[in-house]
Amino acid sequence: MVAAAGIFAVPTGEVRLSPDELDPAQILAGSPQISSAELWSSPDGSQTRGIWEITPGTVIDVECDEIFVVLSGRATVEVDGGATVELVPGSVCLLAEGTRTTWIVHETLRKVYHCMS
Repeated sequence: MVAAAGIFAVPTGEVRLSPDELDPAQILAGSPQISSAELWSSPDGSQTRGIWEITPGTVIDVECDEIFVVLSGRATVEVDGGATVELVPGSVCLLAEGTRTTWIVHETLRKVYHCMS
């Protein structure tokens, strides 16, 4: 979208997200569902920007090199062998590639992200 016009803006609450598959092995508790909308990707596919959402539950993940801002919702992210971070609307979070995390989602969380692989 950005490449065609050179600029792109949309109210984040109005972006229609598409359901994504969540590997059942990642789910530790509840029945979380994920969805997303990719807004941009680099020509070589190494970078993406978009909006991502997860419903309440607990999941494990291995992260990409990512920066994101929480738009709505609330979650606790535990890093294996490291810190615990509380995410609320307005939180800015940086994740290092390969970091193993546990996401405890208390309220449906929506974020805008930039991910590099």
